[in-house]
Amino acid sequence: MYSSPKTVVVLGAAYGGCRASQILAAGLPESWRVLLIDRNSHMNNVYIFPRLSVLPGHEHKAFIPLSKVFLSEDPTLLHRCLQATVTSIRRDSITLSRAFPEHGLATTVVPYDYMIYALGSLMPPPLDLWGTDPADNIVQAKPGRNLPVYRGTKSEGIAWMKEHQKIVEDAPTILVVGGGALGIQFATDIAAIYSEKKVTLLHSRKRLLPRFDEAMHDETLKVLETMENVDVILGERLDMSSVKEQPVKHNELGQRIVRTVTGREIASDLLLMCTGQTPNTGLLKEFDPATVNPDNSLARILRTMQLSVLTAPLTSTGELEDALKQVIISEAAASIPTLEEPPMETPYPHIFVVGDAADAFGAIAAGHNAYYQGEVAARNILHLIRRSEGASGEDEPLEQYTPGPPAIKVSLGLDTAVFQSQGIVGRRDGASPDLGAALMWPAFGFKITDDDQMYE
Repeated sequence: MYSSPKTVVVLGAAYGGCRASQILAAGLPESWRVLLIDRNSHMNNVYIFPRLSVLPGHEHKAFIPLSKVFLSEDPTLLHRCLQATVTSIRRDSITLSRAFPEHGLATTVVPYDYMIYALGSLMPPPLDLWGTDPADNIVQAKPGRNLPVYRGTKSEGIAWMKEHQKIVEDAPTILVVGGGALGIQFATDIAAIYSEKKVTLLHSRKRLLPRFDEAMHDETLKVLETMENVDVILGERLDMSSVKEQPVKHNELGQRIVRTVTGREIASDLLLMCTGQTPNTGLLKEFDPATVNPDNSLARILRTMQLSVLTAPLTSTGELEDALKQVIISEAAASIPTLEEPPMETPYPHIFVVGDAADAFGAIAAGHNAYYQGEVAARNILHLIRRSEGASGEDEPLEQYTPGPPAIKVSLGLDTAVFQSQGIVGRRDGASPDLGAALMWPAFGFKITDDDQMYE
C-alpha cells in the first residue's frame, strides 16, 4: 500500500523560502520531501524591479525560473516546486488553489509535518504585479495605458514591466511619494534616464532612509541635490484624500493636482506611491489571530524562528500582584549573569516563519535577513527530525537567530549607489545598468555566461 512521504511545506519562493528549501532538500532523510509552493512560476528578484520597470531592455532578468531551485537534478528525489496559491492553513494541513495528481496530491488539501511560512510582504503599488488596477498601482493624470493582468508567469511579468516603462516614458512630470529605498531608486533612476522630465520626491519625514544611519540621508541628499530635474520635499505628508477625491483636480496643463496635509499643491502627470510594504500575514491571522501582532501585522516568533503567540494581557488584580512579585525577584537576581535567554514554549513548534512576515527582533525587512532566517529555520527542522528519530547528540537546544546590524545598498541613478554595511556608510560608482542581475541566478541553479540565458 502506498504511503505518503513525510512532508515539509515551504510557502513562498523568494529569498528566505528558497534558501530554506535548498538546505532541507540537501539534509532531509530519504523518506521526506520538500514541497515549495509559490503563486509565481519563478522567483521575483524584487531588488532590481525599480530599475527594470523604468529602464527598457533588461526586464526578463528579474524573473528567475524555479526549475532548478533544489540545486540537484537527481530524479529519485521527492522534492517538488508547485505553482499554486495557498488559500488556508491548519495545524497539520494547507489548502491550495489546485490539486497536483501528477505529484500524488489528488486533492487541494496537503498534509504536512513541518511548515516554513515565507510569504513576505505585499509590495507597494508601483511594484505590485498582482494589483492590476491602474488606479491603485499608479495614478495617471489622464486616462492612458493600462497595466496588463499578471497571474504569475514570466511572460506576463515581462509584459507588465514593459508597459510600466512606457507609462513612465509618457509622463513629462512625476511625483514619487516616499523617501525609503524604493522611492529614492524610482526618483533617481527616472531623473537619470529621462533628463527632460521633472521629478518630485515627497517624504513625510525630515530624514530619508530613517531606519539607517543619518549619514545615509546625508549622502543620498548630496546626490539628489546634484540632479537638476529633481525637487526634494521633506517633512510634508501627502493628504490621501486629495488622491481619492472626485472630481479629480487638474491644472491648465492637464496635470493632476494633489496636496500635502499643510495645503501645498503638487501637480504631476504620474503619481508613484512608494510608501512601504504590508506584511503578508493574513493566512496566519485566519489560522490563529494570536500569532499576529495587531500593532504591526507581523507574526510573533521565537528566536528559533518558530511561530509563537502574543502574551495575553493581565486581567485581574491577583495576576498583577504576581507579576509585580516576579519583577522584584528579577531585579534582585539582575546581578547574576545569564548566558542565553530562557527557553520559551510555543503551541506550534512545527511551524516556522521567516522573512518580511516575521517580527524578527528588530531585523529590517530585507532579502539578506530572510535568507539567513531561512537557514536557521531549515537547520532547526532538520534538528527536530533527527531528534524525533532518536539520533544521538540531538538533545542540544535549537539554533537561535540574532539579527545583524542594519545593511542596505540603494542605487542613486544609473552610476552611483550609497550603502551601509557593518556600520560603514559610503558611496560607490560604476554600477551596471541591470544592477548585476546575473549575480542572483546561480543561487537558483543557473550558471549565466551570456545575458540571453536569462530569457529562460
